[in-house]
Amino acid sequence: PAPALIVGESPHAPCHWNLTHTLSDWLKQHNVPGIYGIDTRALTKHIREQGAMLGKIVPAGAAESSVPQVNPNDLNLVAEVSLKEPRLFVSHAPPRQGKDGKRMRILAIDCGIKANIIRYFMSKGVELLLVPWDYDFSGEAFDGLFISNGPGDPTQCQKTIGHLRALIERADAPPVFGICLGNQLLALAAGCTTFKMKYGNRGANQPCIDTRTGRCYITAQNHGFAVDPASIPQGWEQFFVNANDATNEGIIHKTRPFFSVQFHPEACAGPTDTDFLFEMFLRRVHGEHAEVTVSYRQPTIPARKVLLLGSGGLSIGQAGEFDASGSQA
Repeated sequence: PAPALIVGESPHAPCHWNLTHTLSDWLKQHNVPGIYGIDTRALTKHIREQGAMLGKIVPAGAAESSVPQVNPNDLNLVAEVSLKEPRLFVSHAPPRQGKDGKRMRILAIDCGIKANIIRYFMSKGVELLLVPWDYDFSGEAFDGLFISNGPGDPTQCQKTIGHLRALIERADAPPVFGICLGNQLLALAAGCTTFKMKYGNRGANQPCIDTRTGRCYITAQNHGFAVDPASIPQGWEQFFVNANDATNEGIIHKTRPFFSVQFHPEACAGPTDTDFLFEMFLRRVHGEHAEVTVSYRQPTIPARKVLLLGSGGLSIGQAGEFDASGSQA
């Protein structure tokens, strides 16, 4: 059984300067069924009420039982998308030195890594050794460990979790940084539990609060599983929290150089408000300490009076003139 695509419209005569083949051609090439002419807005409303649902496309006149039902949560999707052999990427940027004076080497576990993550590391002047999801890296020499994003249920990656657990239990463990699925895998290795969300968090405008400073960042996300904050063990704490639904968006160790986030700091094409996390990770690899590690909030002064600045009654066309009054004041 193959995945399938549902769209509202599909142009019969697409025209674009960069076009090499149509969507229909691509689907046929990869043996993926698709259907168009569906009211996707109505379908979205149904899913929003019922939660994430399994589905399948059945040809007209065929019995529903003739198309097997595939549950991606029962599959190890990471094993399907991860590379099969280690691959080394060497940056053409000026070399970034590790504590030993050599070019810094980051070992990255490929669970379905996004190309832009590789580009970010290359822009920093490091070597990136990309290894398969189940690779035993205990015999490798590296300065820092990165855990990539990826699809599916994180509990399907027991080999990865076991390797991570063995690493973070070492007294001389190097710094660790995870993104998306990497956050869930690091959390499971630390002793947390994860759960399937009803809808998942999707889109490029998810607000996340940095628990260290109380600052809110806009982030890009696409995940259906999350870490249960009630299961975070002693020594760890929440790094980021979603401002919409209060779900976990990252974990950080209080004293050791381990942290991860659920969102994508490297999102292409943005927002990249949190791409400073790459630099934070590499500074830790170099042996530096973050300025703020554990939760800290500046004391707030109770408000006694609030002055509200605004314009008076407006007619259409005047808003642009008067909306600036508050900011000018």
